[in-house]
Amino acid sequence: MISLAPVSFYVARMIRPVLLFAHLATPALATTQEDVLSATLRLGWQMENGAHMAAVELTLAPGWKTYWRSPGDSGIPPIFDWTGSQNVKSVRIHWPAPDVFEANGMQTIGYHEHLVLPLEVTPLDPALPVRLSVGVDLGVCDEICLPATLDLVSDLLPPGQPDASITAALAARAETATEAGVAGVACQVDPISDGLRVTARVRLPDPGRTEVVAFETADRDVWVAPAVTQREGGVLIAMTELVPPDGAPFALDRSGVTMTILAAGGAIEFRGCPAP
Repeated sequence: MISLAPVSFYVARMIRPVLLFAHLATPALATTQEDVLSATLRLGWQMENGAHMAAVELTLAPGWKTYWRSPGDSGIPPIFDWTGSQNVKSVRIHWPAPDVFEANGMQTIGYHEHLVLPLEVTPLDPALPVRLSVGVDLGVCDEICLPATLDLVSDLLPPGQPDASITAALAARAETATEAGVAGVACQVDPISDGLRVTARVRLPDPGRTEVVAFETADRDVWVAPAVTQREGGVLIAMTELVPPDGAPFALDRSGVTMTILAAGGAIEFRGCPAP
C-alpha cells in the first residue's frame, strides 16, 4: 500500500509557490538575471518535411538550474509565447530528459547549468521566410530563485546547417513505451474529497535505480501531486492526486494523461492512462 500525506493538495498548491518565492533574490544580494542566465536561438536546419529544427539555448551560472514543463514540488514551469512570430503555424518542443533535484525536503525536476531545447517550427507556407519570436517566462534557482524573462527573435533561413548541440539534445529525449519495453499500463481512478486519486501500474523491467514518476493532464488548471512510487518486481506502481480549481471530483480525460518515468538521467514517456 502506498499513500500520500493527509494534506489538502489544493492548499499545498497555493503554499508552495509562496515558499519558493520567499527565497527570491533581495536587493541586498544584488543578483540579477544577467548575472546568472544567458540565452540565444540556435538556428538549426530545414527538415525534409518543410519544418525547421531550431533551439533555445540557455546557459546558467555554476550551481543554477531551471525547470522542466512539469517542475515538481516547488518549481516554476516555463511559459512560452510565440505570438510575435511570422509565417509560423506551430512549434513543437522536444524536451531532453530532465534531472531530479532534492532540496529542503522538496523534489523538483529540471536542468542545471546548460540546456538546449529543440524547437520544431512548422511554417504556414514553407516557400516563404520564417521569423521565430520566442518569449519565455521561467524561473532560475540556486540558493535563491529569480523570475526570468527572455525575448528572442531570429529569421530561420533554409536550408540552414547541421547543429551538433541540437542533434545531441534530440537524442536525449525520453524513450517511448515501446522503446523502453513497457508491457502494459493500467490506471485505477478513485474520487477523493477534493479531486481524484490515480494509481497506475506499469509493467516495466526494474532498472535497479530510483524511479520518479511525473503525471500530467490535458487540463493544465488541474494541480497534480508529486507521485508516490513503489516496486513489485516487474511492476512499477505510481500514485498521485489530481485537484481541479473547484476542489471536487471530476471526469478525467484518460487519453490526455501523460506519464514520464525518470531514472538516472534517462526518461520514458507515454500518453494515456487506460482502465484496468
